[in-house]
Amino acid sequence: MTTQATDLHAPGAATSGDDIVASVDSGARQPIGWQKYLIPCIAFVWSLFQLYTASPLPFMIQQATGLHVVFNNTEVRVIHLSFAMVLVSMAFPLSARASLNKIPIYDWILAILGAACCLYLVVFKDQIASRPGLPTTTDLVVSTLGLITLGIAVYRALGLPLLIVVSIFLAYVFFGSSPWLLDAIRWKGASYGKAMWHFWMQTEGVFGVALGVSASLIFLFVLFGAILEKAGAGNFFIKIAFALLGHLRGGPAKASVVASALSGIYSGSSIANTVTTGTFTIPLMKRTGFPAEKAGAVEVASSTNGQLTPPVMGAAAFLIAEFTGTPYTDLIVYAFLPAVVSYIALVYIVHLEALKLGLKGLPRPPSKAQSLARKLGGFLLGAGLIAALGLFVHYVLGFVAAQMPGASLEAGILIFLLFYLGTLVVAARRPDLEVDDPDAPITELPRAGDVVLTGLHFILPIIVLLYCVMVVRLSPSLSAFWAALAMIFIALTQHPIKAVLRRGEGLSGSFLRGWDEFARGMVAGARNMIPIAVATGAAGIIVGTISLTGAHQVVAEFIEALAGGSLMVMLILVAVMSLILGMGLPTTANYIVVASLMAPVIVSLGASEGLIIPLVAAHLFVFYFGILADDTPPVGLAAYAAAGISGGDPIKTGFQGFAYDIRTALLPFLFIFNTELLMMHVEIVDGVAKAVFVPWYIGLKAFVIAVIAMLAFAAATQRYFFTRCNWVETAALVLVALTLFRPGIWLDMVQPPYHSHAGSEVFQIAEQEPVGSNLRLELVGTDFNNPNKRNTIFIVTRLNDGATGEDKLGSDLLFMEDGENMVMEEPFPGTPFAYLSQDFDFYADEPVVLQSVQTPAERMPKEVFYIPAFLLLAVVILFQRRRQTEPAF
Repeated sequence: MTTQATDLHAPGAATSGDDIVASVDSGARQPIGWQKYLIPCIAFVWSLFQLYTASPLPFMIQQATGLHVVFNNTEVRVIHLSFAMVLVSMAFPLSARASLNKIPIYDWILAILGAACCLYLVVFKDQIASRPGLPTTTDLVVSTLGLITLGIAVYRALGLPLLIVVSIFLAYVFFGSSPWLLDAIRWKGASYGKAMWHFWMQTEGVFGVALGVSASLIFLFVLFGAILEKAGAGNFFIKIAFALLGHLRGGPAKASVVASALSGIYSGSSIANTVTTGTFTIPLMKRTGFPAEKAGAVEVASSTNGQLTPPVMGAAAFLIAEFTGTPYTDLIVYAFLPAVVSYIALVYIVHLEALKLGLKGLPRPPSKAQSLARKLGGFLLGAGLIAALGLFVHYVLGFVAAQMPGASLEAGILIFLLFYLGTLVVAARRPDLEVDDPDAPITELPRAGDVVLTGLHFILPIIVLLYCVMVVRLSPSLSAFWAALAMIFIALTQHPIKAVLRRGEGLSGSFLRGWDEFARGMVAGARNMIPIAVATGAAGIIVGTISLTGAHQVVAEFIEALAGGSLMVMLILVAVMSLILGMGLPTTANYIVVASLMAPVIVSLGASEGLIIPLVAAHLFVFYFGILADDTPPVGLAAYAAAGISGGDPIKTGFQGFAYDIRTALLPFLFIFNTELLMMHVEIVDGVAKAVFVPWYIGLKAFVIAVIAMLAFAAATQRYFFTRCNWVETAALVLVALTLFRPGIWLDMVQPPYHSHAGSEVFQIAEQEPVGSNLRLELVGTDFNNPNKRNTIFIVTRLNDGATGEDKLGSDLLFMEDGENMVMEEPFPGTPFAYLSQDFDFYADEPVVLQSVQTPAERMPKEVFYIPAFLLLAVVILFQRRRQTEPAF
C-alpha cells in the first residue's frame, strides 16, 4: 500500500495491544543481560524437541545405531509439560509487582521444582510401573509438589479463575464424601494416595488425553503458524484483503474480516489475531469513518471467528477429534460451511454499518486501461496459479503415491521444490512486501495481482498440510510436521534465493534475515504454547476428577432439572455456562470443562425428545460458545486488545463485538437441529448414531439457504436492509431467517413426523416395516439415579433381516408381554443398548415399559416452506426499495 511519511504515530496504542498478547499468549517478561538469551534458547530447544519427536528421525537413528532415542507417548507428554513449567516460571511474572526484566530467585526454584516433578516420571518409570496404585512416600511428595507447582503455573499463565475451577474439582475429590454434603452430590471418596496416583503418576489426570493432544498435535500447528507469520505471511494476507476489498464501501472493515479469516487458517489465538491484523486495520477503519468502538468490535468479531476457520481452528479442535473419535479430516469438513457462512454474514454486517454511516472506500489504483488490464491479468494469473497448484498437487501427487508408494515422499518433495522455485522466480521480479504504517495517509491501494504474485510461495505450506491430511491421509501430527518442515525451509531459503535471482542484490544479509525469521518463529511458537500446555495439564485434573468421581452425572442432573427436560432450554443454559466460564478460562480449558460435563447430556436429552444429535455436533456447540467468550464483556480479552489499539472503551467494544457475533451464536443452535449445515446426516448403526457425509448437492443447498437466512438475520439485527427497517420489516426478516434455517418447525405443526402405536404392537409393526427402516421406541421406567422419578427416553433401532418381528428387532432388545404392557428386559453388557442400564433401574418395583412405537410418517418435503419465506423476503425488498435513497451496494 502506498503511503506518505508522517510524524503522527501512536505506538502506545499498538503497544498496549501487544502487551495483552504477551501477557496472555507468550509471557510479558523480557529479561535483560545474560538472562535475555535464556527464555529464547529454552523455547527454541522445546520446538526442536517437538519436531524431533514428530519426525521419523528417532526411528531411523534407533534402527541404525540401536540407541534408545524414541520417546513413547507418556514420555513426550511429561517432557512437554516440563518445558512449559520451566518457561512459565521464567516468562510469566508471578504478580503485577514482579520484575519484568530479570528472573527472581523464587522463579528459578519453581522452574526447577516443576521440571523435576515431571521428569521424575521419566527417570523412575520402571520402578513406578512395578508398583501400580501403590505409591511410596516419595511418589506422594512428588505428586503433591507437582500439583502445587502446576497450580502456580495456572495462576501465572491463565489467571485466578481457572485455578479456582481446578481447586473446586480437587476439593470435591477429597471432601466429596463428607456427611455435610447433600446426598445427591456426595460420592464414596478416595484416599490421598489413590487421588495423587490418579492425578500425577498415571495418564488419567494431568498427563492424560488433553496434554497428549497438546504435545502431539497442537504444538506443531502453533509452531507452523508462528513461522508462517514471522516469514511474512501475515502481511501478505492483510495486503491481499485490502487490495481486493479496500476500494469498496467500508473497505478497511471488510478487509479486516477477510484478513482475520485468512490469518485464522494458521493462527489459533483470537487475541493474537486481533493484534496482528488490528494494528493495521483498526486505525484505517477509524480514518474512514468508523467510531473507535465499532472499529475495534469489527476486528474482535472477525478475529474470534478466526478460530472457526479450518484447518487449525484453535487448540480445542484437536481435542474435539480426540474426545469424539472423529477423524480430524472429517472435522475439517464439518466445520467448513458454518465458518464460511459466519464470515459472509460478518462482511454483510460491516457493509450495513458502512451504509448507515455513509462511508466510502479507499482510493483505487490508477484506472488506466493498461493498468486495469495488468491488474486483472495479474490477479487472474495468481488465482489461476493457486487453483492449478492445488489441482496439480492433488492429482499428480495422488497419482505418484498410488503408482510409486515407496518413492512418493521423494517425488512429492521434488514437485514441491519445483513449484517453490517457480513462485520465487515470479516473486523476485517484484519488490518484497513492506509492512506499512497504518497511521500514514493513504494515496493508493496495492494492486491485487502484484500482491498475489509476490507471496504465492506462502500458499505452498498450507497446501502441503491439506494434501497430507486430506489426500495422503497421514495423521494430523505427521501432516503438521511436514507442513512445518516445508515452512522452515521456505523461511530459511526464500530471501537468499530471491537475492540470487535478483543478481546477488542483498545476498550477504539475506541468509541472516532468513535465519532470524526461522529462529523468531521457533521461539514464538514455543512461547505461544506455554499457556496451552499448562491449560491442558490443568484440564487433565478436571477430566481426571470426572472419571474418578462421576461428577458429570451430578452436574448433568442439576442442569437437566433446571432445563425442565427441554432441549432448547438446556442448550441455552449450556451456552450461558460456556460464556460465563469463558470470562476467566481460555478457549481450550473452557471447552474441556463444559464439553466433559454437558456434551453427553445434550445428546441424551435430545434423544429423549426424539432428536438424534451426533456427539461431534454437541462438542462443536460447546466449542463455538467457548470462542465467543473472548469478546464477551466484561472480561473479553480480545476486546481489551482491540480497545488498546483503537483507543476506545473496552467494555463498549466488547458489547458491540458480541452484537456482531450474535450471528455466530445462532449457528450452533441451527446445526444442532439441522446437521446438513455440518455436511452430515445421522444414520443409526447398531443402535448408535453415526455421522455420515451428505451428498455434495445437499451440502451446496444447505450452504446457499444458510447464507440467505444469515444475511436476512444480520439485516434484522442491524435494522437495515436496503434502507432502515421498521419493526414490521425487522420481524419479517427474522421470520424469513427462522423459516429458512428450520422449515421443519412449520412442517411438524402441519404434519406430525411420526405415527404412534401402542408398545404392545411392537412385534407386529416390526414385521410389517421394511428391513433397514428405523423404529423409535418410547421407554418409561424408574430412573436409576433417582428412584422417585419416572424416566422417559427414546431409542432408535434399525430393523434387521428376518421372518418375524422378533428376528427383525434382534437379540439386543428383549421384550416380554406382561398383561397389556410390553416389558423390556435389561440389555446384556456389550450390546449397543447396554447404556440403558445407566438410565433405568430394571430391578425396581415398576418395570421398564415400552410405552409406544413410532414409525416415520409420509410427509411433504420441508423445503416447501422455503416458498412462503422467499415470497415474504420479496415483499420486504419491494417495500424497502420504495424508500431507498442510497445504493445498497
